[in-house]
Amino acid sequence: MASLSSNPTILHFRNPRTPFRNSRRSPYIFVLSNLASSSDDSAKSPRRISADSSPKARFVARRTESVSVRQLQRPLIEYMSLPASQYSVLDAERIERIDDSTFRCYVYRFKFFAFEVCPVLLVRVEEQPNGCCIKLLSCKLEGSPIVVAQNDKFDASMENKISCDSTRGDSSVQKLTSDAVIEVNIEIPFAFRAIPTQAIESTGSQVLEQILKAMLPRFMSQLMKDYEAWASGDTSRQPLGTGEI
Repeated sequence: MASLSSNPTILHFRNPRTPFRNSRRSPYIFVLSNLASSSDDSAKSPRRISADSSPKARFVARRTESVSVRQLQRPLIEYMSLPASQYSVLDAERIERIDDSTFRCYVYRFKFFAFEVCPVLLVRVEEQPNGCCIKLLSCKLEGSPIVVAQNDKFDASMENKISCDSTRGDSSVQKLTSDAVIEVNIEIPFAFRAIPTQAIESTGSQVLEQILKAMLPRFMSQLMKDYEAWASGDTSRQPLGTGEI
């Protein structure tokens, strides 16, 4: 039997549109809770109040990604000040617009132990000075029945703040930054209560860290390409992504 350890967990990403294969059961399904939320209520606290005394585990991951952007005919700060209604979805294969400021995102499908999982996020974009903040409203897991069954056993919160350095407004090159943090609180299944909580939390946090490590650079690359299209006069706001990692 595989064991939990402090070694980084390797995730294998797949296209989210590919059908799931049947997977044999694994005792480690609880760590899939890293991106899930049991409620669609955006005002709900990420820590769920439970009537029972089930032990809890907390996963946290944070990553900051910065890129240098060469300013074109139209300044980056003007692009970052666009209202959410004018945002491009960046990648139509993974993101769909619900309304002016709400989007549904299909996270990269990844294989974790014997399971393939595709988290589906509902997020809201809030406009801020020099950028915006993307906040998680709800999340559910798609996949095999045993994966879907975990959807009512954890809660998650996520914020990704995107901004440009307004102090360098006259510079030909500006810095674009994405600062993302994810927190997940789970009920530890009975079968795993003999495992130290610290080991469970370490494994879950490593999963979150690897997801951010894979997603943020690609997101920033798409954002730069969209800025270049917008700055050159393309007002179509057509998505430029292809769904590939």
